[in-house]
Parts: sequence; C-alpha cells; structure tokens
Amino acid sequence: MTNSLKEMPKIELHCHLDGSMRLEVVRKLFREMGQEYTHNQLKERLCAPWNCESLAEYLQCFDLPIQCLQTYHGLEKAAFDLAAQAAEENVKYLEVRFAPSFSTGQGLSIRQVLEAVQKGLERAYKQFGIYTGIIVCGMRNLEMDVNLAMLKEARAFLGEGVVACDLAGDEKAFATSRFADFFAMARRYQIPFTIHAGECGSRSSIRDAIEFGAKRIGHGIAMAGDEDLKRICAGRRIGVELCPTSNLQTKAVTDFSTYPFKEFMDAAVPVSINTDNRTVSNTTCTKEWERLQEAGFFQPEYGRKVYEYSVHTSFASDDVKHQLLKT
Repeated sequence: MTNSLKEMPKIELHCHLDGSMRLEVVRKLFREMGQEYTHNQLKERLCAPWNCESLAEYLQCFDLPIQCLQTYHGLEKAAFDLAAQAAEENVKYLEVRFAPSFSTGQGLSIRQVLEAVQKGLERAYKQFGIYTGIIVCGMRNLEMDVNLAMLKEARAFLGEGVVACDLAGDEKAFATSRFADFFAMARRYQIPFTIHAGECGSRSSIRDAIEFGAKRIGHGIAMAGDEDLKRICAGRRIGVELCPTSNLQTKAVTDFSTYPFKEFMDAAVPVSINTDNRTVSNTTCTKEWERLQEAGFFQPEYGRKVYEYSVHTSFASDDVKHQLLKT
C-alpha cells in the first residue's frame, strides 16, 4: 500500500517553508555563510522530538532554519527544494506558507523576499510541473504594525504568486481575537485567508477565525466533538487543514486512536491532509496518509474525496483548479 499511497495524487495546503528545509539544504546554505554543522547537529536542532511538551517547544525548531532565509539565494533555493520534495511524492499543488517579515534581517525588503520565493517556485514548476501558491503569514508575536506593513507589500503579489495570508505562531499565548485589524485589512485588500486555530484546544479560536471570514482553518483539532462547528464548516465549505504527525507532537491530540479525521469526513467537513513541517516533523504527505492507514482510518475512496476537497478549498485560480480536477 505504501507505493500506491506515494503514487496517489495529492494536494498539500498547509506546509511551512522554514519548517520544511531538507537538512542538506540547510547545511549547504550555512556552509556558504562560513558556518559548519554536521548532519546530526542539524537533525537535533531542526527535528522536533516526539515528546514535545507543547506547541511553544515545537516552534523552537524554527530558529536555526530562519537564519538561512535572509538572502535572495537562500529563499529561492529553499522554495525550489520544497516544491521538489512535494513533486517527488506526486503532490500536484502545494501552498507554501512563511512569514516574510522574518527574512528581512539582513536588508531584504518584503518585495525582494517574495520575489525570491516566487522565483524558486516558478523554477520548480518548469522542472517538475507542480503548481504552487504562496501564503504570507502574519505572526502572533510581532507588533501589529509589522504585520500590517507586510500585508500591504504582499497585496502587490496577489495573483502573481501570493494566493492568501495566514496568522501563525503560539496560539495559546496570543489569542486569535486580538488580530481583528489584520484580517480587516486582508478583507479590504481582497486577500483570502486561512488562520491557525484550534491547535491548542481552543474552540473559541476557531469561532473567531470563522467570524473574521477565514476560508480555511489550520489544524482545527478542537472542533472535534462540536457538532455546531462541524456543521458550520461543512455548510460553508470552510476547509480544515489536518496535520496528523504535527498534531501528535504538539499535543493537539494525545491519543491518535481518537484523531478526528474520520469524524470530520463523516460530518462532510472538507479536510485536507498536510505535513505542516516536513523537516521539523520528519514527515511527508505519504507518511501522513500511512499514519491514517495504520490507525485504521484510511478507506480507498477517501483518497479521491480528500483530493477534491483540497482542490475546492485551495486558494488556486479557477484555471489551476480545473487542471487539478482533471488528474
């Protein structure tokens, strides 16, 4: 079944650039900066342990790779490599998310950051035929004016690489409700958005995201058992981006036997299956499906159904969606 899962056409909608850089790519980029790390040193710093205490501990694994995303070359190379990883396992469309504000530490502008990532993704499309889109992340721990300034610059790329925006970071420490101004600006700029919500057990965070107008919910695990929230997401076709391995590591779920994948499918909630962070969680889309299979959740018809859900709830253009549905 492993080979058929790898060959199965897939869509990935929740994948962080900085959390998905292959160790060898990070090693080469640091070497170019005059810093040397062994494979094991990088693995220890970039791959989260299974016994993470919390989301906050999980997020510490991003500190080192972000240092590699401060140059045009580093950003372009990382974006290309991520799309190449996805293409290797028959991912037809990939939405890459990251925080452009975190890549301006050595003088790059937000525009230059976005141009570099877009260039890498365009190169991957020419080489592998994988469709992609960029989701720009506002960060919960940044000042609001920094997030708003990023969004203002990103709107110039809407339809030219950028497909949406997001709010990421420590949900427990920075409540979703505090970011009404960010999403008011996104609506004003007509930038669609997803929001990390319900990853830390907060149903109110999911409700806030829906009230703001989110087209998708990142993780959304806290929705399990809430018939009203499931009914809203099913009725409004609000996608839920499930990331099984990451959800286990961050304690969003403590027992995978109760993972809500089948619960959401039975409720007609349009789910997608994603890696979240390929390197930090040491995973691939194929491994995520394998985990569901091993838990007894996988049924052959689910593969196509999730694929269609993912296409319809993606931020891709209608033309790209049409091409994807022909697969």
